[in-house]
Amino acid sequence: MNKTARLSATLEVPRLIIGLWQIADMERKNPNLDLTQAARAMNPYIQAGFTTFDMADHYGSSEIIAGICKNNAAEKDPIKLLTKWVPKPGAIDKKTVREAVLLALERMQQSSIDLLQFHAWQYKDPSWLDALFYLKELKEEGLIKNIGVTNFDAYHLRIALSSGIPIVSNQISHSILDRRALGDMKLLCETFHIHLLAYGTLLGGFLSEKWLNKKLPKAEELSTWSQMKYIRFIEQAGGWTIFQKLLSCLNQIAQKHQTTIPILASRFVLENPNVASVIIGARLGESAHIDSHKAVLDFNFDPDDLEEIDKALALLRPLPGNCGDEYRKSPFLTASGDLSHHLETFPPVYEKQLISESRAHVYSGTVWESFAGYARAVRKGNTIMVSGTTATHGKQIIGMNDAAAQTHFIIDKIEASLHALGAGLEDVIRTRIFVHSLEDWEAVAQAHGVRFKNIDPANTLVQAKLIGEGYKVEIEAQAQVDDSIS
Repeated sequence: MNKTARLSATLEVPRLIIGLWQIADMERKNPNLDLTQAARAMNPYIQAGFTTFDMADHYGSSEIIAGICKNNAAEKDPIKLLTKWVPKPGAIDKKTVREAVLLALERMQQSSIDLLQFHAWQYKDPSWLDALFYLKELKEEGLIKNIGVTNFDAYHLRIALSSGIPIVSNQISHSILDRRALGDMKLLCETFHIHLLAYGTLLGGFLSEKWLNKKLPKAEELSTWSQMKYIRFIEQAGGWTIFQKLLSCLNQIAQKHQTTIPILASRFVLENPNVASVIIGARLGESAHIDSHKAVLDFNFDPDDLEEIDKALALLRPLPGNCGDEYRKSPFLTASGDLSHHLETFPPVYEKQLISESRAHVYSGTVWESFAGYARAVRKGNTIMVSGTTATHGKQIIGMNDAAAQTHFIIDKIEASLHALGAGLEDVIRTRIFVHSLEDWEAVAQAHGVRFKNIDPANTLVQAKLIGEGYKVEIEAQAQVDDSIS
């Protein structure tokens, strides 16, 4: 197989990228980690051809260490540094984005970032789009060479792409057990030519001979954040006993080819043609496994190997939700089982305005609300009515010519309005959809079906001449809640 993959005209990466998230774990145990020595520990990877490293603003001193390594490397070594920006929830302005990028550049001692990957905690707050528009400006300025995202689902990645954000990649959890990338994300990648960077391919080390025929580890026996996280993936997929059957299947194939389970597991993910690279975690200075990394790229499955793996996978339950949902909705498949070690709180997207003891309003701030004298949503007693909502954000139409993207953004706005008034999408009992052109009805209806799956409100979809150039769809909603307005 090819040893490299091209994400854009300016970025070519090895099919196996070295992830530096474990530096945070290492510094938790050793606050006085020698950063220069850690940087030297990256050299064996570079010499073996693994010249791209993945970091984040919250991976301890990873950006500093990688910067030291790149600045001390020979000119012939084409080292690429990929990092992530994970801001706290809430409003994001241009100054905040610039400061975050400049901080990453300062830590890495670079003049530009090869790939800046953005993470959004919630979609109902449109600040995530603000951040991407500002990152686009910084790319045009030259501070960023490429924009990526991390842990995005297909629907919101589509919103960004259809709104003109030049995203080249999405970094997501993807493994032989976590196959969510083969759902809606697969079509999105093929339609928009998006490349996937897959992490979690070894489930924090659980996909290895070390855990074959072992009992379910107790919580106190889990030594890393990755293990604490991915044991939850295993539980959601059917539990430890069924996972052992998958390990046994992989072990038999590994013995047949005189290789190992980790090599099989990483290579299996690369079978997905949308995956540009898998990201393998490194504990710098402790264990490199470079020969194993090389073997991943040299290995090939026999057809009957894949048939046996499919039989083992048939015993597992699909992981719930879409790519990235483990950070946005229950069940939270994180180390703590919630977001407590990531965030303190989520600020409201819109503020509730009490009009009387039984009535409250929400305003989203569009010019139309003040011009025409209406609220985005009104709660009277236990009933909430959401006005006809279009894909408007500030002065922009989000989604441009993509009716599905506009629909998803509209439903995000509806969700934010409901949330401010003490409700959620699950409380919606009625929706009305107006499409400008009947050619778009199916894409709009399908997007509605995705977001209201298992909620199933009463619904009407009609063609209407929408006011405003470029608007393809408008939606209004009604919700009913049981608790009081206070």
